[in-house]
Amino acid sequence: MAKPVVAVVGRPNVGKSTLFNKLIGRRLSIVEDTPGVTRDRIFAECEWLNRPFLLVDTGGIEPGADDVILTQMRRQAQLAIESADVIILVVDVRQGLTATDKEVAELLRKSGKPVVVCVNKCDSIGEPPAEFYEFYNLGVGELVAVSASHGHGTGDLLDQVFSTLPAGEEEAYSPEYIRVAVIGKPNVGKSSLVNRLAGEERMIVSNIAGTTRDAVDTIVENDHGKYVFIDTAGIRRKSKILERIEHYSVLRAYTAVDRADVCVILIDGTEGFTEQDSKVAGYAHEAGKACIVAVNKWDAVPKDGRTMQEMQKKLEQDFSFMSYAPILFISALTGQRLDKLFETINQVNESASLRISTGRLNDLLAYCTARVQPPSDKGKRLKIYYMTQASARPPVFVCFVNRAELFHFSYQRYLENQLRETFRLKGTPIRFVIRERDSQDVKA
Repeated sequence: MAKPVVAVVGRPNVGKSTLFNKLIGRRLSIVEDTPGVTRDRIFAECEWLNRPFLLVDTGGIEPGADDVILTQMRRQAQLAIESADVIILVVDVRQGLTATDKEVAELLRKSGKPVVVCVNKCDSIGEPPAEFYEFYNLGVGELVAVSASHGHGTGDLLDQVFSTLPAGEEEAYSPEYIRVAVIGKPNVGKSSLVNRLAGEERMIVSNIAGTTRDAVDTIVENDHGKYVFIDTAGIRRKSKILERIEHYSVLRAYTAVDRADVCVILIDGTEGFTEQDSKVAGYAHEAGKACIVAVNKWDAVPKDGRTMQEMQKKLEQDFSFMSYAPILFISALTGQRLDKLFETINQVNESASLRISTGRLNDLLAYCTARVQPPSDKGKRLKIYYMTQASARPPVFVCFVNRAELFHFSYQRYLENQLRETFRLKGTPIRFVIRERDSQDVKA
């Protein structure tokens, strides 16, 4: 299920980035008193009352500005409004209601989207200042008095946002469909691959990077099973995102990963591994998705007897942070090994959703600790009392121990390898939660 999107908009220098940082709990947006510092949209996951959503920071809107950068910032904010489910309009109580505030409010009113008005810089505790009430003249939503710098009123603001979030929609596809996001940097053949898998021209295919703007769903049913392939816009480095509309294409690609059961990370076999490929794969890995690395355009790669083996070895080094991901060499143009791709999707999806009984886990744990003793330090040896699986997608295993600091990374890797070998956990990340008795969890 895709997370709803909440956009933070307003004219320049009203405290949007300060509010954004406060709500997500870390300093991500640049905060500066100079108008126009935030030019590119920044987004991060936020959660309130157990409801996750994507919070998007935007550049300030100046509707009448002729400056090129300000015009681009206005276009960004308009894209944010179009893509958002809920909008937080930030205004400045110290400067009072301005003509620009009214123009921005009119823009939001035309959008028809739910709006919450954050009256920022109400720094005094207690009743808001008299100037607070003049913002009712905007007529676009409920007012909430907030001090972004101090954090006052942010809970009330999130309560109001929560009340306007769309109801969580059930996934339109039945559980028998495997949702597969095809992700990668631009122009590696994502749309060509989905078209080939679907057997028809569903997406525009072009050599021009950035042709795909939205995440597009394509249903494929065949002898291998039932699938929903999500073709996504290419994810570029931020410095390369020159055309402003691409920012929201990237956001849609990230939300497609959130919706997916399996991510196919497509790379260009004629170019080989790039830094951007690792960033694309890293997002899917951090999201806990089952992953496959697919090397496309393999038909166009000059070969000798060892080309595939050498490329495989190099990619295993390049993707060492997700060594669990199988690597396939395919061609969307010729259909080479696409049957193998379907089989691998089924395998990694089954691994990600596997549930292992506590009894079987502890039989394996007893074998592992007898074979390789747990580490010790200063005469104190690690004791792993028992292990249980807490959840799937990805598989999360809770280990109850005497001292968490003794549970070294190397021993966790040893247990992970044994889990993968014994239960054939292919293509899925594995998470450990280390829990001491009478203490809080330590995630690994």
